[in-house]
Amino acid sequence: MRAVILLPVIFIMTACSTFSSAPTHKQKSLAAVDSSPAGRGLAFALAHCASCHAVASGSSPNVNAPTFVDVINDPDLTDQTLTPWLRNSHNFPEIMNFEIAAENIEDLAAHMLTLKDPKYKPRI
Repeated sequence: MRAVILLPVIFIMTACSTFSSAPTHKQKSLAAVDSSPAGRGLAFALAHCASCHAVASGSSPNVNAPTFVDVINDPDLTDQTLTPWLRNSHNFPEIMNFEIAAENIEDLAAHMLTLKDPKYKPRI
């Protein structure tokens, strides 16, 4: 009789522990995304850019791809030139033949602008 009662209890406890486990790094990042333009831009970047670029912090998975922090803090890239640059950013070289849809450019720019740092120092 005890085994009959214990089996459902063990099943429920196991199921609950699965749902209450600590979120992964990617889940934490996605959970932090909000519906603001910058939040939508981060969500887009995580889905479409993060396989090559570091979209928030850290090192890019592809060593040839600059981090978003490095890109946005380039002194030649300004708030006014960012959106046109994103429209054309992957038109060169052929390996990066990737176009960002017009409806995502403003959101992606909004996210990237959150990474601008007046104290930024380029890595050597």
